Amino acid sequence: MFNKSSEPQLAEQLVFVENQAQDSIKPTVKEAARPSSSGPAADRFTKGALQDAVGQQDRRRSCGTNPNRRQSGRGAQTTSSYPQDGVASMDGCKLNPVPTFVGIDVSKSTWDVHVSPQGRRFSVAADENGLPQMLKELGSAGACLIVLEATGGLERRLAAELIDAGLVVAVVNPRQVRDFARALGRLAKTDRIDAETLALFAEKVQPRPTQKRPEKQAELEALVTRRRQLVGLRTMELARQQQCQTKTTRNSIAKLLKVLDRQIADLDKAITKLIESDEDFRSKRQLLQTVPGVGAGTSATLIAELPELGRLNRQEVSSLAGLAPFNQDSGQFRGQRRIRGGRASIRTALYMAALTAKRCNPTLQRFAERLERAGKPFKVVITACMRKLLVILNQLVREGKGWIASPATVHG
Repeated sequence: MFNKSSEPQLAEQLVFVENQAQDSIKPTVKEAARPSSSGPAADRFTKGALQDAVGQQDRRRSCGTNPNRRQSGRGAQTTSSYPQDGVASMDGCKLNPVPTFVGIDVSKSTWDVHVSPQGRRFSVAADENGLPQMLKELGSAGACLIVLEATGGLERRLAAELIDAGLVVAVVNPRQVRDFARALGRLAKTDRIDAETLALFAEKVQPRPTQKRPEKQAELEALVTRRRQLVGLRTMELARQQQCQTKTTRNSIAKLLKVLDRQIADLDKAITKLIESDEDFRSKRQLLQTVPGVGAGTSATLIAELPELGRLNRQEVSSLAGLAPFNQDSGQFRGQRRIRGGRASIRTALYMAALTAKRCNPTLQRFAERLERAGKPFKVVITACMRKLLVILNQLVREGKGWIASPATVHG
């Protein structure tokens, strides 16, 4: 119980304590509101690195150094490969820049675009009129990483235009994106959902940017692809010709086979002319064809569809072609190693070359015989020969030297 005489003294003490608390808070508030003299360094934008999400900042927090960010003290320089400006918060603090991730779902008629983390989405016509509109919209988004799916060639023109505009573009395998969507529990599939999934894939995975192909490289690839299509048609017509029962159908197939043979011969001439017109193509073809078993068709396919040949190590080039065996182990279980993925057209060309090299190439012949004596089945033997042949070709192109009978430096 307090008497009446003590009430004024108690009131004075409460006022004194309140004033002391406010004085202790004022410097902290002023310090928090003061803009940072040296903004924090931007996170490095690398493959596989997750960017820190920047949300609404708590007004009660100061803009001190975040221990989760990579910084090198005062005046640290930005290490990101994407020039970005800082974003100022309502408190006047300069926050780290927020990278923009864009997913574009490509179809014949429209391009559906999703911009993350803003959540902005729009669609434009897949023609020359829609491209300037898309570039205008993406230009306002700042530095961004754009991800497209490989859709059988529809994405090539758009990717080239975006790269020419100075944007960073990555063309990814649709299977990877679909597996990513299933991992997130996204079972529905529409153009808008796919665009949003691609933007999220760009943010979380950050795939390697795609380089624009030289014009001659793209032309050579188109010629080789068309030749492969015609060869496939000729193979199917030859199989039908053997099953024909009437003279009329046999004559029809024979006429078509003549047309296909003429078209294939014209493409062979065009491919040879294009390779001869480029010094790099010509020198690479000469190196490849010094290896017994590698002919004009195989060398043209490798030059057109495996431009990385000679720039990768043996593990990387084998994986790129889909000839690297992958483990199938779990706990104490040891499964069979199997190849998967990669570029099917390269494996097709190497399969025919390995069949020939297995008979006429002394190095591949001894290698195959050793595997056969060990009891390996034919598929294992021919796949191993394909991989060894690719490793040899990769080393020859990297060193710029032709084939020798028994290269001591090459190991399969």
